Amino acid sequence: MKFPTRIFPTASISVYLVALAAVIALPLIAFVIFLMLQLEAQQRDSLNEDTQEDAMMMAGTIERELRDAATTLRLIATSPELRTGDLAAFHHRTQASLMDSQRYVLLVDRDGNQKLNTRVPYGEPLQRMANLDGLRSVLQSRRIEVSSIFFGVTSKRWVFNVLMPLPPELAPAGAALIITQNAEDLHRLMGATSLPKGWSMAVLDQTNLVVASTRAAPGEPAPIAPETLALMSGVSGTIEDVGRGQGQMYGYATLPDWPWRVVVWGPIAEAQMDILRTSRYLIIGSLLILAAGLMVAYLVARQMRGPIREIAAMADRIGRGEIVSPVETRITEANHIAVALSNASFDRSEAEDRVHLIMHELVHRTKNIMTLVQAMMRQLARRETSIEAFQQAIGERLQGLGKSIEMLAQEQWAGVPITRVVAMHLETFLETRNRVRVQGPDFVLRAEAVQNLGLVLHELATNSVKYGALSAPEGRVDLVWMKTEGEEPELIISWQERNGPSVAAPSATGFGTTIIKRHAAASFSGQVEVDYAIEGFVWRLTAPLRHFERPPAEVGRDIHHR
Repeated sequence: MKFPTRIFPTASISVYLVALAAVIALPLIAFVIFLMLQLEAQQRDSLNEDTQEDAMMMAGTIERELRDAATTLRLIATSPELRTGDLAAFHHRTQASLMDSQRYVLLVDRDGNQKLNTRVPYGEPLQRMANLDGLRSVLQSRRIEVSSIFFGVTSKRWVFNVLMPLPPELAPAGAALIITQNAEDLHRLMGATSLPKGWSMAVLDQTNLVVASTRAAPGEPAPIAPETLALMSGVSGTIEDVGRGQGQMYGYATLPDWPWRVVVWGPIAEAQMDILRTSRYLIIGSLLILAAGLMVAYLVARQMRGPIREIAAMADRIGRGEIVSPVETRITEANHIAVALSNASFDRSEAEDRVHLIMHELVHRTKNIMTLVQAMMRQLARRETSIEAFQQAIGERLQGLGKSIEMLAQEQWAGVPITRVVAMHLETFLETRNRVRVQGPDFVLRAEAVQNLGLVLHELATNSVKYGALSAPEGRVDLVWMKTEGEEPELIISWQERNGPSVAAPSATGFGTTIIKRHAAASFSGQVEVDYAIEGFVWRLTAPLRHFERPPAEVGRDIHHR
């Protein structure tokens, strides 16, 4: 589909550059607004994820603390002193094992009477435990539980218990084994958590009392609205409360095996304020960039008009066939274009000369080919007795000649490697190609050598397939060439057949014999030896290498032109 260019008026480059600056800057401003809206949404999502992740991380920390307490209870319950009822020894051993921790062990009966407490020396009178509800629950469930926070009668501090019911065989010693721990120990765990400015974190028990918090003291009610706490269902999640003009975000996570939960909350407004401030800066900056861009575009357009006109004049002179020299401007790219146009004018002149040379060479090659074809047709016409045989004979030779011409055309008549010439002519006989052994150094043949050697190879292969070694399944052919050294280096090409049918010299000299003998010898100013030996036909050409090999200087020059 062609773009309707008529919608653009004819105007100077100044108008177009100023319009271009506006077209670029205005969508930029719109994109900034869109980007800030997207950024606000992404930051809100990121804030949700981070809040929930903080709650889950702290829940994992509290979970490990309670599990460690439960593991400690199980280990203590295996003490032999507890089984024998030696509570004094049990008290001493347990107190020593927990000396480096902030945990204390209680042993109570079913009514909550303390039989020992490692906070105080053994034998000192003890009061009834304060957390009777927790004791009743664990005796009923028969599994380890954590209590809600309460004020300890012995410690005189806010504490929580991890309670484990003792098995029936330990009933004489007591009903339950309890680890009690100060709530402030959990508060120290929260000190390692990095929260955003103005945000808070709290660990709440099953009655929504604060166990530990960065804002409230232990034992106080949760500093969160009850209706908001009621929405915190499930294992973890986030809640946004934008009511009453106070945008708050809450992230919560419930401990997997305990009835406690961790809540992280804080204001959303501060993060949004940063985004709005950034948005204002970006929009104001975009408008300033727009104004500056329009001014710069106008100045650049004025700077570009002169060089463009000078380059246009150069192009006009090149169109008239002149060789031009580059102009000097204040724009680097314009100078490069001027140099490129100047070089193009020289290259065009050289290219025209080269085209004339190639046309002359093509005419010369065409005459040689026509002469060769005419000689071929005359020779075959004297030999063949029917139109069909003549057509087949001339067709086979023209096919081989066509392959050589095709290779030369691909290389712009610059010569073809000898291995490629051999491979191309043997490809015509695909079914026998694997029975021809080819050996010799590779080098670039002259254009004349490509045609003449290709014609000879095609004739040798055709005769071998029809009458020679390649006509028999076990027949083989060795095609070998080598270079000789000396004042006049020579090339020796040998075609030797073996394991074929019986060989006999032809009774008459046909076109094929003429090609492999006279034409080969005349084309390369060499000598041809033909031997119709019993073990197989042998053809050998010895000629000066200069009639075959293209000089290295010409090969390098052609590579440079390409």
